[in-house]
Amino acid sequence: MPDYALQRFNMVESQVRTSDVTDERILAAMNAVPRERFVPADKRGIAYADAALEIVPGRFMLEPRNFGKMLQAVVVEPDDKVLDVGCLSGYSSAVLAKLAKMVVALEQDADLVRAASDMLPAVGATNVTVVQGSLAEGARQHAPYDVIFMNGGIETEPRALLAQLNEGGRLVTIRRKGAEARAQLYVKENGHVGAWPEFDAHAPVLPGFREQVGFVF
Repeated sequence: MPDYALQRFNMVESQVRTSDVTDERILAAMNAVPRERFVPADKRGIAYADAALEIVPGRFMLEPRNFGKMLQAVVVEPDDKVLDVGCLSGYSSAVLAKLAKMVVALEQDADLVRAASDMLPAVGATNVTVVQGSLAEGARQHAPYDVIFMNGGIETEPRALLAQLNEGGRLVTIRRKGAEARAQLYVKENGHVGAWPEFDAHAPVLPGFREQVGFVF
């Protein structure tokens, strides 16, 4: 039987800590959540690989390195309320639940919503509320949020999500422009939102955030 605890420890030490993730709360949370339980059974053997992992067709769990660095960039505080956009089967929400006071896990795929709703309580993430809805529209009924974490890339500005940030709130995602992609941090201060690039990172674009290409004459 695979030693998932050892694989998890090695993931944290060799993929995440070595990528300048120094926040011990993040490292401990990633070391505590059984990533293999949130992936399809036939992919558990590669649950801790240093790569994005396809959970359902076209939808990917972030690679550990990018996930850890994005968590560090967005600075999740113990009293924060977090919106986890594109939570898939709930892995990211389970990690965030160990860092924040409350997590709203947003997913639009009905099968993934059911999977997350079953798995999160099973791993002790009792401070997570799973919501089904459009990723691009967010979850206004639970807004405002101190942190919005996006599990994938965007090609368009996440305007509806930014409008759901609390004053002082932060949103982290991976912004793609052509062949270039970087993790990007948005911060709301005095009612205005600014954006700063963080580090090079690639991730598939989330549903609802792909730039529409029109006809060129």
